[in-house]
Amino acid sequence: MSKLLLFAAPSGAGKTTIVRHLLKTYSELAFSVSATTRPPRPHEVDGKDYYFISPEKFRELVAQDAFVEWEEVYEGLYYGTLKAEVERLWKAGKFIIFDIDVKGALNIKRLYQDKALAVFVRPPSIQALRQRLQGRSTEDEATLRKRMARAEHEMAYEDRFDLALVNDSLEEALKKAEQIVEQFIYQP
Repeated sequence: MSKLLLFAAPSGAGKTTIVRHLLKTYSELAFSVSATTRPPRPHEVDGKDYYFISPEKFRELVAQDAFVEWEEVYEGLYYGTLKAEVERLWKAGKFIIFDIDVKGALNIKRLYQDKALAVFVRPPSIQALRQRLQGRSTEDEATLRKRMARAEHEMAYEDRFDLALVNDSLEEALKKAEQIVEQFIYQP
């Protein structure tokens, strides 16, 4: 069995930027594409960024025990990791990297234990996180309030992770993420 790298964070903390950097840097890493019921954003591609599926299909797959982990992140909005996705990447001989929500990361960590490294990407502060989310211009005020409430809840999970990576300076965070990957992948 290959190793799993789990990067989780509140929305806007920078985990996706870090994961994309690591995928460009290390050819032995492969991205685990999650399934979701949310609609794609303009730049997102089905099968590359997410598997975009209907809520009905998602619930059907849950009933078939097709997920390693899944969660209803917001009411009616599901995310999950398909077992078939993990198997596909392992068959390709890759180390799997996840850009995943906090609870999903902890569920995978519990399942795979020392074969998985759970990294919590933390913004320097809640205020900085709010500014990042506002800077995206993808949130209205109601959505922003919902994301901020969830972020504060998720921050309480940090101590359950193997490591915390503070994303204050992106350049420093990327270097630290590279060190984390190298230590985990190449250690016996």
